[in-house]
Amino acid sequence: MPIPWNTTTILTAAILALLFVLVVIRLVSNRRRRIRRDANPRKITLKDIDLMADGSEFELYLFHLFHELGYDEVYQTTGSRDFGADLVFTGIDGRRNVLQAKRYGQSNPVGLGAVQEIYASMRYYEADRALVLTSGRYTEGSRTLAAVNGVKLLDREDLEDIIHLFKSRRYDEAIAIIEEPADVQKSSWKPKVKKAT
Repeated sequence: MPIPWNTTTILTAAILALLFVLVVIRLVSNRRRRIRRDANPRKITLKDIDLMADGSEFELYLFHLFHELGYDEVYQTTGSRDFGADLVFTGIDGRRNVLQAKRYGQSNPVGLGAVQEIYASMRYYEADRALVLTSGRYTEGSRTLAAVNGVKLLDREDLEDIIHLFKSRRYDEAIAIIEEPADVQKSSWKPKVKKAT
């Protein structure tokens, strides 16, 4: 004989299902928060990076990632007095590098300011090379300025490749992406001279 479904039974089942869904959401949310807090490069995905609350979590993640890749002397700079660099590390070739991390969305590209800041920070940190790494993309102007000044730009696709190669334990290939020379171009600026009359 089938059990009759009255309003109380349906309401109780709906409440229990809702509670179950809320508990699952809470567990997933706590797991994601813990992963981001620990900044473990083995566990973090690009989706986790997109969900990070601010840039400092991304900087901490990159600090751990570069250390795990085997870079020597990886330093995370201090918050507001970083002079434009978030990480300072010694490259495979022994040269000091400065890196600015930008956790940006795809709809908000990294502009000229990031290139200007990281290039200016090279003197302060006595670095030979400057990089900007973003979870997003770059404006055309920032790409041009970076190329004229020899600043290496790593975008979302590069980050995704680095993460994949790292998790596949192909460290040399991940490092090769980071160490690849910057795109360089000569300035196309021409002075516009007004003749005195």
